[in-house]
Amino acid sequence: MKKEYIIYKLADKMKHSIHFDADLFSKYDVKRGLRNEDGTGVLVGLTNIGDVNGYERASDGKIIPIEGRLFYRGYNVADLVHNAQKEDRFAFEEVAALLLSGNLPDAEELKVFTDLIHDNMPLDHRTMLHIIELEGNDVMNILARSVLELYTFDENPDDTSRDNLMRQSIELVSKFPTIIAYAYNMMRHHKRNKSLSIRHPQPRLSIAENFLYMLKGKKFTRLDAKMLDLLLIVQAEHGGGNNSTFTVRVTSSAGTDTYSSIAAGIGSLKGPLHGGANLKVNKMIHYLKDEIKDWENEDEIRAMLMKVLQKKAFDKSGLIYGIGHAVYTKSDPRAELLKELAGDLAKEKGRLKEYEFMLRLERLSKECIYEVKGTNKTICANVDFYSGFIYELLAIPAEIFTPIFAMARIVGWCAHRNEELCFLGKRIIRPAYRFVDEYQEYIPICERDN
Repeated sequence: MKKEYIIYKLADKMKHSIHFDADLFSKYDVKRGLRNEDGTGVLVGLTNIGDVNGYERASDGKIIPIEGRLFYRGYNVADLVHNAQKEDRFAFEEVAALLLSGNLPDAEELKVFTDLIHDNMPLDHRTMLHIIELEGNDVMNILARSVLELYTFDENPDDTSRDNLMRQSIELVSKFPTIIAYAYNMMRHHKRNKSLSIRHPQPRLSIAENFLYMLKGKKFTRLDAKMLDLLLIVQAEHGGGNNSTFTVRVTSSAGTDTYSSIAAGIGSLKGPLHGGANLKVNKMIHYLKDEIKDWENEDEIRAMLMKVLQKKAFDKSGLIYGIGHAVYTKSDPRAELLKELAGDLAKEKGRLKEYEFMLRLERLSKECIYEVKGTNKTICANVDFYSGFIYELLAIPAEIFTPIFAMARIVGWCAHRNEELCFLGKRIIRPAYRFVDEYQEYIPICERDN
């Protein structure tokens, strides 16, 4: 029997062995996807790190839509962003210090923390050689393998004491930008025969500036770096319930090492239903730009969006990607913050018409969805709707859209891992699954039927 055939046979048997009746979820009160029947998340833990507000619940249990708010350690992210913009400074480092420690740093603490970040950004020759030797077309996979490799260079990789966890957290936050920039440049060199440039991080630059420098040299403006800094801030944390952070908390509760836990989080974020969603949105936007001849004609835009919803256009899924969120209702504060600065960036790049087209798409998409599916659920554009367009304004290749998300979210992952291990006790997270198949009698191999 050929190997290919046995793989087919095993896969076919697997297909026929999976037969769930949808009614079983209701019968056994199983929260599918850890979601309640109204779509809200099942409460599974407590945290002091992040809070995501998208609705309020009335006394009768009914959900009341509100403007979205995102809090880091109790501080409204909009306030953190607007104050940094008012002072014309980069703020991702400040946000990282806040999320990891629980407190806003004073000027001296921030300087020391930033210096520590800069000191840890360079990769030693062993890690650099490892990245150079890695083959592959996916930077997320290279990032995950590189993180696992860091375990071998850590003198205390399995130490889960408070101080060691903080050291590992700071080192990972520092090294992610360097690993991602080098991994992309190596992939570009291996797969596209482009020149290889390895640029060392510069001590006087912010994380956002250093990443752009390591990625493409001095070919970026201050506004480019400020936009990337904002992207990193709004994607740094999103509560303990998002899939990748929950993955980090689950693996951390088992007592595994930091590098294994973070690699698991990377694997989760890579998924097209999570961090990889921005790629799907970007493909859809490009499709709409090509199909819609007049970007100012709202009737033409609306007609195309209706075709998408009716499964007659794009990928025939009936979905407008980037519209709707599991928690946010009236607005996603991350998308709103990105829109504020994206207009200035689009103007600088001479792409204001595309930005205005995006605004029309957002507004008309919501109107079309309400027309087709009703108004029983309030929807908004989520962060992915604008992030891909902004990455393109920054001349950042699509291969590192999701890795940049990881570059931001490593802060939240480490904060949640540290909270899980240091403050919530040594109890493994172990939900239950109910077995719903039939019990079988063992059949000797000589009596089995194919």
